[in-house]
Amino acid sequence: MGNRKNKMKKIKRALISTWNKSNLKNLLRLLEKEKVELISSGGTYREIRKLGFKCKEVSSFTGSAEILNGRVKTLHPKIHAGILSKRHNKSHKKDLKKNNFLEIDLVIVNFYPFEKILENTKNHNMIIENIDIGGPAMVRAAAKNYKDVTVITNPNQYKDLIEELIKNKGSTSLSFRQKFSKEAFIETTYYDSLIANYLNKSFGEKFPSKKIFFGNLEEKLRYGENPHQESAVYSFSKNLKTKQLSGKKLSYNNYNDIFSGLSISKTLPKNIGTVIIKHTNPCGVSINKDHLKSYQYALSCDPLSAFGGIICCNYKVKSKLAKEMNKLFFEVVVANGFAKDALKILKRKKNLRIIDASKVKKINIQNIITNFDMMLIQNPDTSQFTNKNFKIVSKKKPSSKTLKSLIFAFNICRFVKSNSIVLVKNDSTVGIGGGQPSRVDSCQIAINKMNNFQDIKDNDEIVAASDAFFPFVDGFEKLVQAGVSAIIQPSGSIKDKEIIKFANETKTILVFSKTRHFKH
Repeated sequence: MGNRKNKMKKIKRALISTWNKSNLKNLLRLLEKEKVELISSGGTYREIRKLGFKCKEVSSFTGSAEILNGRVKTLHPKIHAGILSKRHNKSHKKDLKKNNFLEIDLVIVNFYPFEKILENTKNHNMIIENIDIGGPAMVRAAAKNYKDVTVITNPNQYKDLIEELIKNKGSTSLSFRQKFSKEAFIETTYYDSLIANYLNKSFGEKFPSKKIFFGNLEEKLRYGENPHQESAVYSFSKNLKTKQLSGKKLSYNNYNDIFSGLSISKTLPKNIGTVIIKHTNPCGVSINKDHLKSYQYALSCDPLSAFGGIICCNYKVKSKLAKEMNKLFFEVVVANGFAKDALKILKRKKNLRIIDASKVKKINIQNIITNFDMMLIQNPDTSQFTNKNFKIVSKKKPSSKTLKSLIFAFNICRFVKSNSIVLVKNDSTVGIGGGQPSRVDSCQIAINKMNNFQDIKDNDEIVAASDAFFPFVDGFEKLVQAGVSAIIQPSGSIKDKEIIKFANETKTILVFSKTRHFKH
C-alpha cells in the first residue's frame, strides 16, 4: 500500500494557460470541488473568471508583470521551479522554501495555433508571432517531471483527467502521468517540427542537416501489403484531404493505389481524365472530354487488369457513369465529388470504397523511401510538361495533335514502373508495358496489350513514349513494326544518332525529351 500511495500524487495547485478554451467548465468544477488552487494568465484567466471560478493571475503569483506585449508571462523561476522541483529531493525543497516558491502539480496548456495560422496566411511576421514559447516550455518541464506533475495538452484529454481525479479522489497515478507525459512530448515535437519545416521552406532549404518528419495518426490499418505486416496511415495536416463516403475501411494497398491515381490525375487537364490503377501502376488512362467515353477508353486499354483495381476521376461523377462503373468489380472509386444520384447508385455496392478527393490539391511533397536505418528523399516527378521540354529531331514533323498525344503518353509513362512504354491513340492509352529489366520486353508487353484489347485500323495513329532512351534500335524497331508512327523518348544515349537515323529511314516522327523519367 505504501508504495502505491507514493506513486499517487494529490493535485493541490494547477496552472492553466490555453489557446483553445473549450470544455473547461466541467474540469474547473471538479478542481474547485477538490480545493485545487488555480493559476492562469491573459485570456485564459479572464475565461476562468467569466465561468465563475476563483483564479490567481500569473503576474500576481510571480510578483512580476507581463512584459513585451505578453511575450513574457510564464517564463519565470517561480513557475518553472514549481513545475520542475522533485518533491522528495531535500535540496529542491530547500530551494523552494528559501525563495518562497510553491509546487505546481498540474499543468494544462495548449499552444498558439501555429498550424492553423500556416493554413490561413502567408504573412511571415504573423506566422512568427504565433510561435508559442512559454507554453511548450511549461509542457516540457511538466512532462520531464512526470513522477510528480501531471500535464495535459489537449481539451480531448480533459475527460480522461476528470475520470482519473474522481477515481483517485483528487490524485493521479504514475501510469496516468507517464501516459500524458509521452503525449506531451509528442505534442511539443510535432509543434517544433511544424516550425522547423516552415522555416526551412521559407529560407529555401530543401535538405537541412537534420530532417524532421511529423504526422497525425488517422487510422491503424488491419494490416500492410500482406496480413503479417502491421501498418497505419498518418497525415501531415490535422485531417486527410480525402473523404470516404461509403464502403469498407481502406487498406494499406488501397491507400497506395489512391496515392498513385491522384498523382497521375493531378497532372491531367482540369475536370478531364480517368485513371485506372492496379498495384500502383496505371492500366488505363484517358483524357477524352466526354467523361463516360473517358472511362470506357481507360477501361478498354486493359480490362482484365482493371478488374479489382481503383478508378480515379479528375471530375465529378454523374449517374450515367456510375451505372457503368457498377457493372464491374472495383475496390475504390475516387473522384472530385459525386452527384447525389450517382452516389446513391454506387452505394448499392456496400463494400465499394467511395472517396471524395475534391479538396485534394496538387502539392509538392517529397517522396521518401526508408530502409536499413537510412532514408532516400527526392522531389516528386509531377511538374507540368510544356512544348519547351521537348525537341523534334526527325525529318518528319508532328502535327500539333500528334505532339499533344506524344506529350500525354510521356506524362503517363513517368507513373509506370520502369522500364516503361506507353502506347496512345488520340487521347487514351491503348497499351502499357512496365516493370521489366529489358526495355524491349516492355515494348512487347505494351504491343501485346494493344493487340489483345484494341481494334486498331490501318489509318489509326499510334504514338509511343519511353521513360528513358532506347540504348539500341531493337526496341524502337519493334514499336515501328507494330504500327507506331511517332515516338517520344529522352535523349542522352551514345546511340541517339543511330535512333534518329532509323527514325528517318522508317519515316517515324521522333521527339526527344530533355529529361529522363524513371520510376523504381
